[in-house]
Amino acid sequence: MSQAEAAAGAREASVSSGTGGIARRRVFALLGSELGTLFRRRRTIAMLVALAAVPVLIAIVVRVTGAGSSGRGPAFLGAITDNGLFVAFTALVVCIPLFLPLTLGVVAGDTIAGEAGLGTLRYLLVAPTGRLRLLIVKYVGVLAFALAATVVIVLAGIGIGALLFPIGPVTLLSGDTVDAAGFFVRTALLACYVALSLTSLGAIGLFISTLTTVPVGAMAATVVLAGVSQILDQLPQLDWVHPWLFTHYWLGFGDLLRDPVVWDSYGQNALLQLGYVTVFGALAYARFATKDILS
Repeated sequence: MSQAEAAAGAREASVSSGTGGIARRRVFALLGSELGTLFRRRRTIAMLVALAAVPVLIAIVVRVTGAGSSGRGPAFLGAITDNGLFVAFTALVVCIPLFLPLTLGVVAGDTIAGEAGLGTLRYLLVAPTGRLRLLIVKYVGVLAFALAATVVIVLAGIGIGALLFPIGPVTLLSGDTVDAAGFFVRTALLACYVALSLTSLGAIGLFISTLTTVPVGAMAATVVLAGVSQILDQLPQLDWVHPWLFTHYWLGFGDLLRDPVVWDSYGQNALLQLGYVTVFGALAYARFATKDILS
């Protein structure tokens, strides 16, 4: 190879490396902007505050009325008066079927449709950002909200539980007792399980958001699908389809509260969510890549 050819190759490699670096910086800048915009919105803050209010309300009601002693209500409710750490568990059980899907549906449904409705979508693509990169950034924002929402519920539950009730070693479903450190490890696993369970709904909402320029319609459709899936999961006549419903394992975190931890439900849930994310992520890209961006 001549010196001229070597120099030309070096220049091409330098240009390629520089282009790749610029592209990566654009992606990270876009992601930072997306997360900053998402968590600065009054709507997002209001939803997180509302989610934090759920464990607070549960704890106050149990403290004032002693509701947990009746043996009725959601899982772990009766254990709150003995150990305030169960407030976080109870709040997650209450929020998973309705409140978390409702708030996540709002965020996911607004990803693409919201930009189109505001007339900013074509400007994002002119940047240039690329449609695939934009979809990935939007989906990462949805995942960030799902994790933030779960963490807010857990932290609010632990805080209000410690304030209103005694705190001590936690008795697991298997009858074993763990100290505070063991409790926090299992709570972290539980929060990750819940956030993982919402990944499929986020992908579904992202796909629906590419179909319309009306964000409210995309939000409503996403939330309705979550409700329909949960209703179908309760019908014994459709037991053959239950393992394929994306909400089927949403309440399957009981195995995390045993000693030793049983990982079967975690693995099954992760595999199911991955399947939905793959399918609806591909559908979202197929739709978005061929869509005429007029606004």
